[in-house]
Amino acid sequence: MNKIEHIGIAVKDMDVSCDLYEKLLGTSCYKKEEVASEGVNTAFFRTGVNKIELLTATSAESPIAKFLEKRGEGIHHIAFDVENIVAEMARLKQEGFVLLNESPKRGADNKLVCFVHPKGTNGVLIELCQDIK
Repeated sequence: MNKIEHIGIAVKDMDVSCDLYEKLLGTSCYKKEEVASEGVNTAFFRTGVNKIELLTATSAESPIAKFLEKRGEGIHHIAFDVENIVAEMARLKQEGFVLLNESPKRGADNKLVCFVHPKGTNGVLIELCQDIK
């Protein structure tokens, strides 16, 4: 794993939360995107070399809707940039981690992604991210 790629934050209202983070970070959202396969809308902020991703549900069945219902707004995941997501997934499986998907899938911000089950990572949902070239 190369670096933290972004921190994902689950929010109930994207417009209200975008306004809040624009004021907090002193910068505008640089990208909004729907990821239909995950049932989420995303908004990205960049501050220095760091990125924040806001996530809101587009349906009551989405993982974010379930997260918000169970835990409320807050940090949803930490994403790590990787060179080769397939190799990193194989390494983590060999180490005994449980992956939430068997193969990488397309995520927001032009990435291939895979999630690591939080039961094996001290309750933290980990996302692996590889740039799509």
